[in-house]
Amino acid sequence: MHYRLRRTQSIALLFLFLTSGWLNAQDTLITPGTWPLDKLKSEVPQYRIVDSSGPIHSLIYEGEPIEGRATEVFAFYASPKTLGLSDAPDKVPAVVLIHGGGGTAFSDWVWMWAKRGYAAIAMDLSGRRPPAPRYDSSGAKISDHGHPREQREKLANGGLDHTGAEKFNSIGGSIDDDWPYHAVASVMRAHSLIRSFDEVDAERTAVTGISWGGYTTCLVASLDDRFKAAVPVYGCGFLHEGESVQKPSIDALADRRDAWVRAYDPGSHLAKCKTSILWVNGTHDVHYVLDSYAKSYRLPSGPTTFRIEPRMGHSHPAGWKPDEIEIFIDSILAGGKPLPSLGKLKNDPSGNVSASMDSQTKILKAELHYTSDQGLRSKRVWQSLPAQIESGRVTATELPADANTWIITVTDERGAMVSTEVGFR
Repeated sequence: MHYRLRRTQSIALLFLFLTSGWLNAQDTLITPGTWPLDKLKSEVPQYRIVDSSGPIHSLIYEGEPIEGRATEVFAFYASPKTLGLSDAPDKVPAVVLIHGGGGTAFSDWVWMWAKRGYAAIAMDLSGRRPPAPRYDSSGAKISDHGHPREQREKLANGGLDHTGAEKFNSIGGSIDDDWPYHAVASVMRAHSLIRSFDEVDAERTAVTGISWGGYTTCLVASLDDRFKAAVPVYGCGFLHEGESVQKPSIDALADRRDAWVRAYDPGSHLAKCKTSILWVNGTHDVHYVLDSYAKSYRLPSGPTTFRIEPRMGHSHPAGWKPDEIEIFIDSILAGGKPLPSLGKLKNDPSGNVSASMDSQTKILKAELHYTSDQGLRSKRVWQSLPAQIESGRVTATELPADANTWIITVTDERGAMVSTEVGFR
């Protein structure tokens, strides 16, 4: 600002600075839970290629400033063209990949999507640079997602670390030290960057993330309407409720708890989401529990598909493994056959549970999965029973009267499994 303020005006502005919002480097008033969306969506961040010697390129792009200091974000990028695939089209769809807690930019992940025909970018959200990709004598990538964290280099101008202090305890004061704010902004910047590449069809983009990356996917899909599809794996909102392992950290914020929930819990933003979503989770997940999960997936107004797997593991490899993620994104961005579609669950007093079904592929298996156990959801024992398909409907006839939670799943000839939403007694 270039004009002089009287003392009373300065005091008033200081009070506003401390209590209501904070000024970023561009003197734009930002409060927790808001982002400069127009800027993030319209401006391509500055970037530089730091290694293009192999099929997977390493780049560094401009991040959000911290206390006026410029920051940088590391990312891996790959596409059919960088892999040297001779039949690569001029324009390809793109996917943005968001790692979870303890993760980084995984070169294995971008390699996988580039082999599928997509341009892919995976950024590190902890201010670090992971080890460079390695390839065998045939040119195939050597898997390295299990590398020790000590091998990740801290960037000289890297942003925030990815710990509880930055994710929770930072709420209040400047947004500069709020990891959720920076994570969303860094993902949106990566999206703007990949859309700007000549080989990318900017109108065909998707986002997927795992665990804390699924959490971030929920936020980004609610804020960035340029994405045509989103796949949060495990992630959801309402982390301050129920059995979520994040609840104690949020409760410990005491009088700042509600401020964090309003600003950074996906449950406060998902109602704005209109993007097509594939919700991927397991019945026993301790981080993103079914109760909070159900409250989250009811909020968006766009189309929803579910893949809730009995006893699904929780890890990065388990999170990017399901073929249904590729099939779902292909069906929206590349004209592929969609996943089977299951309608609302219906149950009657006699124990019949059913849902409408529509599928362009042959269904090979249908099952009812349920639990009658009490206690922690992550510890409950689930049972499975066969279900029947007839006249566009899948029905299970033996749901026990004491069952408290259930889903129906169908599996098609591709091995693709989808589920209904969760039923609760």
